[in-house]
Amino acid sequence: MPRTFLVLVDDTEELRMALRYACLRTRTTAGRMVLLRVVEPPDFQHFGFIGDKMQSEALGDAEKRLQRLAAEVQKDSGRMPMVMVRQGKTTDEIVAIVQEDPSISVLVLAAGKGKDGPGPLVKGLAGSFGARLKVPVLVVPPHLTDEDLQRLTT
Repeated sequence: MPRTFLVLVDDTEELRMALRYACLRTRTTAGRMVLLRVVEPPDFQHFGFIGDKMQSEALGDAEKRLQRLAAEVQKDSGRMPMVMVRQGKTTDEIVAIVQEDPSISVLVLAAGKGKDGPGPLVKGLAGSFGARLKVPVLVVPPHLTDEDLQRLTT
């Protein structure tokens, strides 16, 4: 069974580093990649139709973003990734996907480089989120160069 790299797609600039790492690993291992975008429910739910419209727009935007990234990944890795849009709490959806697809062998996350630290998912690995995952998590540091990534993935 080919190794599958699950990459969480978010809106951070560090995502590019995680994608590049996963592309290189996919290429060197003849593996495959899953791009996951989780749309969390809106906080604003006073008027159901407004929340529904917001959710619908967010899902459409997520799908468009994934399609753009999938084309880039195919160009970079030589393989078209699988794309998934899920609704719910991000940590719950990641755990569910890992349970549903036994070929997923690594979760690839990008570490944040801002003043807020590495990001909520990376911070959550030490807590209940990390305890619920059944695959290793690879956190890609934000300051690696392309040469660093090449060296680490060959």
